Amino acid sequence: MTSCKMPSIAALMATAAIAAVLSAPWSALAQSATSSDPAEAGKAVFKRANCFGCHKWHGNGGGGYGGDALSLRKTELTREQIIETVGCGRPGMGMPFFTRGAYDTIKCHDMNRQDAGSQMPPEANTFLRPNDIEAVADYVIARIKGKGEPNYADCVNFFGDTSRVCDVYKTPAAPVAGAAPSTGSSK
Repeated sequence: MTSCKMPSIAALMATAAIAAVLSAPWSALAQSATSSDPAEAGKAVFKRANCFGCHKWHGNGGGGYGGDALSLRKTELTREQIIETVGCGRPGMGMPFFTRGAYDTIKCHDMNRQDAGSQMPPEANTFLRPNDIEAVADYVIARIKGKGEPNYADCVNFFGDTSRVCDVYKTPAAPVAGAAPSTGSSK
């Protein structure tokens, strides 16, 4: 018959402490991965890569210093199509590509640089990693695509509540009860 020794309390505590130390980084990583909002990360990239220079903060697009961008609010592109468009740009449309090696080492829209020819999209001022491009797509899908006209809450979500940029979206103050309506004349 073999005798089994029971581990000492000190040995059990040491084992528990080691397990806690080894698992702490993983549990913190899992918590941050599940609690973080991918759309928030995408918004940060949208700002950093100057997507709003053409598409505007609200995604409606229109003319601007970056060009005449299409509306992301009205787009019918899928997430995968948005990822491809950000990474590879839009040939002949002015939308730059954000993937390093696009049209050179990576075929885009089934084309290389020679195939694109005069329709070659411009190179963006900054390249984005694949996970950054996916984050932008997640942001567009979650916060812009199909959301209707921009409003005060959208503006505050983009700029924060300390920016006066959003004041144009505030609803006008209702008239005070009992106050005489303004006639517009000062006679």
